[in-house]
Amino acid sequence: MSNTDLAPHSPIEVDAVVIGAGPVGLFQVFQLGLQGIHAHLIDALPHLGGQCAELYPDKPIYDIPGTKVCTGRELVEKLREQIAPFAPTEHLNSQVAALAVQADGRVLLETNSGTQLLARLVFVAAGVGAFVPRALKVDGIETLVGSQVFYHPSSVQAAAGKHVIVHGGDEAAVRAAIECAEVASSVTLLHRRDVFQAEPAELAQLQALRDAGRIRVLVAQITGVEKNASGQLTGLQILDADGNEASAPSELLLVYLGISPRLGPISDWGLAIERKQLVVDTATFATSVPGIYAAGDINTYPGKRRLILCGFHEATLAAFAAAEYLSGGPVALQYTTTSAKLHERLGVEHH
Repeated sequence: MSNTDLAPHSPIEVDAVVIGAGPVGLFQVFQLGLQGIHAHLIDALPHLGGQCAELYPDKPIYDIPGTKVCTGRELVEKLREQIAPFAPTEHLNSQVAALAVQADGRVLLETNSGTQLLARLVFVAAGVGAFVPRALKVDGIETLVGSQVFYHPSSVQAAAGKHVIVHGGDEAAVRAAIECAEVASSVTLLHRRDVFQAEPAELAQLQALRDAGRIRVLVAQITGVEKNASGQLTGLQILDADGNEASAPSELLLVYLGISPRLGPISDWGLAIERKQLVVDTATFATSVPGIYAAGDINTYPGKRRLILCGFHEATLAAFAAAEYLSGGPVALQYTTTSAKLHERLGVEHH
């Protein structure tokens, strides 16, 4: 880790930055809120929930205390409601590209979008790394990303009035095709097989739109992109199920090929790492750098168990330790059942 400045352009001064908006990152925001510490929340995905929301949103989870069963999506929604009183500032669809400790002990972070945050505290809750969309590997596509090619976009507003191809076969792709059918001039759902993974209700809706001619399903693989003289996307080169080469006109390509975790620049931040995990002190969940903490699957210590409920415990102790780090002394233990101060922070009536 370099102590050299990152040439900041008026960085935003903040109390805390939480890197990772999965269940543990969300609960970290809650615990910091109880300590009176406001957090900025950064995640590579365009929505909250991390792996829980992206990989198993509808699978049942049975080991959340006090909850017999809930899906990943339901857990994320409950956590979203829980942190609402603390109104974290969200930086979604963003990754921390650089991190440097400053002379005064604060940490300067810069995202890949150029946002700079100067934080007194940093909490890494990045799971097994930043989840980033799998890219479509065809020549010439890079220059179209962000204008006519989008990976796992947070909305389909860009599809309005356009000829759209949605590429993928999972629930996200099916849902995107259905949403595009409401606003686009035409919608083609392209996948290597005419088989899609989604909830029965969504599959039924997809079939109804196919029957009505509002969604065309194309069984093929993308082999290239076609551009006009101005470099704009006009279509895709494809190889159909029979091995024939063809062209599919398109003004917009939405790609849903799944996501994969990448440790990314975390490995360059100068933090002690073992087997791609951050080494922490189990009394405080501090990393090897003062003011930087780690909770959840990203950390390691003797006896570590990679469970959501263990991450909740780690986030709690990290928040207490961080509050003591800021105050320079012990922090009194207060209970949400009786503390007027905590009730005030939570926005509930004190009894």
